[in-house]
Amino acid sequence: MMLRALIVTMVLSAAVPVSAQTASTDAPGSAQATAPSPAQTPADTVASIVDSEFPAYDANGDGQLDKAEFSRWMVALKDQEMKSSGANLAAADVATWADGAFRTADTDKSVSVSKPELISYLSRGAA
Repeated sequence: MMLRALIVTMVLSAAVPVSAQTASTDAPGSAQATAPSPAQTPADTVASIVDSEFPAYDANGDGQLDKAEFSRWMVALKDQEMKSSGANLAAADVATWADGAFRTADTDKSVSVSKPELISYLSRGAA
């Protein structure tokens, strides 16, 4: 659950700069605020992040994350969470957690996690 909370926090903090972007106007160095983009829900932002990051973790390019690919991504997220919270878990505990996360995310029990399954799994904490 903490991982999803971290992702929601990252999603929300990533959304703020998008609405605060500026565009250059007539003179160099002058900037004028652009109109904010339509509000994205946290689930939309999670989907956007998953879409952009998925290929980096889908090592075999089959459009699915097998357990090893999924675990690599989740361990990286867990590492970020632990660094930001100051928590420390043994590697075996992180591996056990990643195994449980895989079982939970693989809702169709296909022994792989699709983009929609990953988005659903990570978005649960965003609702």
